[in-house]
Amino acid sequence: MTEPHTHDDIHPHVHDTHPDIVKRLKRADGHLRSVIEMIEGGRPCLEVAQQLHAVEKAIAQAKKTLIHDHLDHCLDDAVGPLDAERRTTIDEFRAIAKYL
Repeated sequence: MTEPHTHDDIHPHVHDTHPDIVKRLKRADGHLRSVIEMIEGGRPCLEVAQQLHAVEKAIAQAKKTLIHDHLDHCLDDAVGPLDAERRTTIDEFRAIAKYL
């Protein structure tokens, strides 16, 4: 049984930031593989923890970039023109999303 096609199957959902996000994630993937090798090689836990922290930060930054890009583009497209009060609400939502 095949899954139903979505809008994204016909029209890819690509933003200007996506290539940068992919680059960050590929770099984090390579870094994570190195961390696995460090563990398998018996490297000190402090070194492993430091490197895991760097991988975690890289992935978190990629996620943050993706979410902010979505808010900046897709949300505006979805809601269209807004009055000043509603625009303030959307802007506050964007601002609080910085803390994700």
